[in-house]
Amino acid sequence: MAVDLSKTRYCEALQCPKRVWLRKYKPDEYDESYDNEAILKQGSEVGDLAMGLFGAFHEIVRDDDRDKMAQDTQIEMKKGTSVITEASFFVDKLFCSVDILRNLGAGNVEIYEVKSSTKVKPIYKHDAAFQYYVLTKAGLNVQKACLVIIDNQYVRSDELDIQQLFKIVDLTDEIRDLQRDTVKNLADIAAYMYTAGDNEPTRNMGKQCFGSDAKDSLHPYDCPFFPYCSRGLPKPNIFDIRGMNIPAKVKFYNDGIYSFEDVLPHIKKEDYKQQVDHELHETEPYIDKNAIRSFLTQIQYPLYFLDFETINPAIPQYKGTRPYQRQVFQYSLHILESAGGKLIHKEYLGDPRKDSREEIAQRLCQDIPAGACIVAYNASVERSCIQDLANEYPQLRTQLLARLTHFVDMMAPFRDRLYYSKVLKGSYSIKDVLPALFPNDKELDYHALAGVHNGGEAPMVYLETAKDDCTDAAIKRQQMLKYCELDTLAMVKIFEKLQAFTS
Repeated sequence: MAVDLSKTRYCEALQCPKRVWLRKYKPDEYDESYDNEAILKQGSEVGDLAMGLFGAFHEIVRDDDRDKMAQDTQIEMKKGTSVITEASFFVDKLFCSVDILRNLGAGNVEIYEVKSSTKVKPIYKHDAAFQYYVLTKAGLNVQKACLVIIDNQYVRSDELDIQQLFKIVDLTDEIRDLQRDTVKNLADIAAYMYTAGDNEPTRNMGKQCFGSDAKDSLHPYDCPFFPYCSRGLPKPNIFDIRGMNIPAKVKFYNDGIYSFEDVLPHIKKEDYKQQVDHELHETEPYIDKNAIRSFLTQIQYPLYFLDFETINPAIPQYKGTRPYQRQVFQYSLHILESAGGKLIHKEYLGDPRKDSREEIAQRLCQDIPAGACIVAYNASVERSCIQDLANEYPQLRTQLLARLTHFVDMMAPFRDRLYYSKVLKGSYSIKDVLPALFPNDKELDYHALAGVHNGGEAPMVYLETAKDDCTDAAIKRQQMLKYCELDTLAMVKIFEKLQAFTS
């Protein structure tokens, strides 16, 4: 008994075997909003770069026809091609493409699985173990099974050195030890699919539905089929409580406590209770006017509403930077010199083909006076970005640190629930707070923006504009400017709304 599996589906089945069934019989229920485009794109770029680790290589062209990919691989193997990327094998309905295959001749090979991570995760070992199993079934002698990850201690020089960027971790012994588990897992998956047939199997929701960074976790990502599997639960339900940890939610679920009505008597934390109670009973927002008034006393004119955009690419783009190092590339600044005064806007957007951080640091010192009241949303990010710039450019350190003396976090009233509305659903993100305070205001609608709508898209678009084949870089830059401008304008509007609550 065998089941048609790729290495991706195999790893998904380790998280939850029902995912494989849903992939086969209900593929349209896959929720693509769960896919992180930036992470997928980054993984692809890292994989492409790593192909050159061992010199010249031949890449097997991706094709929907797995047999053709496997045949093309065999042609290269017989030709004696020493390095084959995306080397593909299809044996007993099991398919895998090896990121990098070193062909040593006489049926001896080494496999290298490339990841954009800086650490070895348990699921990566099972991924490599599946490949080892398939290649062994194909009659090859796998002499080494390795993982290629990012070395986050690498500092780029003028040119990128992929030999230093990547770290090769030899997992051969562990992968061989996992072969017995792989055989059992494959048998279990096949039995599960055979027993279910085309009748949807029943499986309770649980921790496997959600991503986890635990050391022994085999489910690093949230399941894109969760909306489908949870369709029978009342809306809202226990899984909609913002901030509650997954084990606690699963325990309620296993105890048959699903709805907000059912869970309300059992929860003790005030934030959870407030969310549930408001969504069940309240029509008007909760506003603690005295506490908001106290918060506003921190804010003193002139005001500088500041927002940064940053990149943290796996592949360092500039000399002196490390993988995944956070780097500021853009800021928006709205200035309000006095109550009722004219609102002034300043902005900066770097050139993605060079490191713009020093110029940003200089411009910040020009645009914001020392000791000024700087207002940011989740101010710890802006504070730490300025601290990073101060550490990077000693000649500007004193000036930059003088901008850290009076920071106010506009997120605090919403994080601390001084204002709360049922439409927030437990969130205090500015993307949720703004429409809660200003419903139906198109000028303050992130969804109405063109091209860039959130902080995940901005860095991806920024790096795209550095590429030679980017034909609409000017348009994209305008989109990034509009997005970042809305972030600081939003803070101004929120500040004015908080003032109105206390007047």
